[in-house]
Amino acid sequence: MKKKFVCCSAIVLIASLVSARAADWYGPQEPFAVYGNTYYVGTGGLSAILVTSSAGHVLIDVGAPKSPPQIVENIRKLGFKVEDIRYILNSHEHHDHAGGIAALQKLSGATVLASPAAAEVISSGQPDKTDPQLPHLVPMTPVMKVRVIHNGEVVRLGPLALIAHFTPGHTKGGTSWTWQSTENGRIANMVYADSLYALSGDGVRFSNNPAYLNAKADVEGSIARVESLKCDLLVAPHPELSGLWERKAKQPVLGNSAFIDRDACRNYAAKARAWLAQTLAADAAAAQTGKTEN
Repeated sequence: MKKKFVCCSAIVLIASLVSARAADWYGPQEPFAVYGNTYYVGTGGLSAILVTSSAGHVLIDVGAPKSPPQIVENIRKLGFKVEDIRYILNSHEHHDHAGGIAALQKLSGATVLASPAAAEVISSGQPDKTDPQLPHLVPMTPVMKVRVIHNGEVVRLGPLALIAHFTPGHTKGGTSWTWQSTENGRIANMVYADSLYALSGDGVRFSNNPAYLNAKADVEGSIARVESLKCDLLVAPHPELSGLWERKAKQPVLGNSAFIDRDACRNYAAKARAWLAQTLAADAAAAQTGKTEN
């Protein structure tokens, strides 16, 4: 019989940061320009990024199942058409970032692009049975027209070129995205970095988990990958984890240059590495005391 793992206070505190804004997932948020042709169109707690062009637009993440109406309204407030979205990209295959894809795809007719592992979940609507967070995951509406992309693939749409960087660990299908936006003649290297945080559900250790033996190695590799990216401006699926709101507070004075932070990806990686160390320490303590079984 499996016993629930009662984790240490440090891990409880860390995990609470992820869920701290859960109640505000659908909190209202006015859309705003981030830099050049890149706009934030998500909710107060879940990111959605619109990258625009004369050939059509790319939407990165669509939030949870109730997010689409706000995202659609935000896109229209900015003067863009939802029907001009050609591609919907995904960070990872959890319902808080992929749960609204089906609705947005129906409205836009866009093709959904995702890594092989993410595409399987998004297409079926069923959580990955090997996901360490499985006890806390819920089904989603299945999505049609999902195209599998590959690590390093460049998604092109007119002048746009977005690069997929597979960053598994938080989930098997995690993907980060990079592109360039230009404002006033200045080019910025944009990064939408997927979650790098090692999390597992009750009764499951993140490390030495038979269902996902490579989880530790995957998240370590993904942290290093994001840390090495050319990164002038960072946004994460949960905006507060990338310091987006603190930088936005400076926007009235500094303009969109307020979002530029060339240390952002390195800082994001450092926090994820510290999180992983805490998780592994908790796993080791649990193994010694026998509080969890796999």
